[in-house]
Amino acid sequence: MTKWHTLSLGDAATAQVPLMHLQEEFEEEFAAGDRAPDAAVFVRYESEGRLHCEAVVFIAPGAAVLAERFGARPCARPARAGLDLVAGDERCWDVIWEAG
Repeated sequence: MTKWHTLSLGDAATAQVPLMHLQEEFEEEFAAGDRAPDAAVFVRYESEGRLHCEAVVFIAPGAAVLAERFGARPCARPARAGLDLVAGDERCWDVIWEAG
């Protein structure tokens, strides 16, 4: 599980619409019974000392096709702390972070 992807959606206040679009695309691409256990999309809101938070999306390896469609760039697996699951099965937390 090494091929993660990331995508910045910009200011958290305006990121909800593109985040919802990404979630809908995920659900269309991956039927609940057919998705890989590591097919998931996460978001973390990062401020790094700035006034406004930035919404940063992390796409797990099992959803690489979605990452490519949205133009996400490769990245290392993110730290689990502060992530929120946007799309995918709740069990992905254990599958993804136990694997490495």
